[in-house]
Amino acid sequence: MRIILANPRGFCAGVNMAIESLEQALTLFGTPLYVYHEIVHNRHVVERFRDRGVVFVDRIEDIPRGANVLYSAHGVAPAIRAASQERNLRAIDATCPLVTKVHLEAVRFAKEGYTIFLIGHEGHDEVLGTLGEAPQCIRLVQDEKEVAAMDLPSDAKVAYLTQTTLSVDDAEIIISALRRRFPHIVGPSRDDICYATQNRQEAVKELVPESDVVLVLGSRNSSNSLRLAEIAQSCGKPAYLIDEAREIEPRWFGENDTVLITAGASAPEDVVQECVTFLQNHFGATVQSRTVREEHVSFPLPRELRVLAS
Repeated sequence: MRIILANPRGFCAGVNMAIESLEQALTLFGTPLYVYHEIVHNRHVVERFRDRGVVFVDRIEDIPRGANVLYSAHGVAPAIRAASQERNLRAIDATCPLVTKVHLEAVRFAKEGYTIFLIGHEGHDEVLGTLGEAPQCIRLVQDEKEVAAMDLPSDAKVAYLTQTTLSVDDAEIIISALRRRFPHIVGPSRDDICYATQNRQEAVKELVPESDVVLVLGSRNSSNSLRLAEIAQSCGKPAYLIDEAREIEPRWFGENDTVLITAGASAPEDVVQECVTFLQNHFGATVQSRTVREEHVSFPLPRELRVLAS
């Protein structure tokens, strides 16, 4: 067996920033420390922090007045910020700057009188936060059928935005449908889909032709991880989205298979290495690392933490 380790894989700059923010907050404030939604969409990351006393909540009302709260990397709606202030919470905003960019674009388009189509997945934490910036102006679009069903004239003043963790190809299909329906539609000055999402998808597309089986490390509620598995499957290769090595089924592989391993942007590297070790122990696998794109992006900690640390 041969393993191809895709690069880049795993933690992106936004995830690194959010996790480091939570680590710093634990050091500064101790526990109990609350996080609104999961800090990132990965079971291992969440469970490790939960074991250290971090409390993850889905309602601001579940946080005691005056407590410390950290907003997850996926961002929050203005109503959540207002509710935090009303409860006198000390809020630390660990929103990924690339998500913040989409929020600011939504606010700008709304102020300019556009109806905004948000391309994304219903119920995703990031989508909920973006919708909350201008709920009267934003319509969620998930596929071409929903574009066709829009009850707006073709000359309507419309704009589009996208969730940052979509499949680039899937998003382009919907954007193209919007442009056919609304020829004068405008979009963001720069692509909303984040660099890390695009790079990980590009690595899978380039390397999957050499593989027989694909393993994607990531949790089921991780949008970007799901997209990686879907891309591999769309190329005709069996792909399995798993959280850890214990989920691997030896029956998935032949002894001489080439296995491509990648990881979503919120999956820890140690779980990748556990899977490599499993395949080495069971199939005598050799490992080759392949780099498709270099990444040198980093984001500063939230202002609230920088002020306290200075």
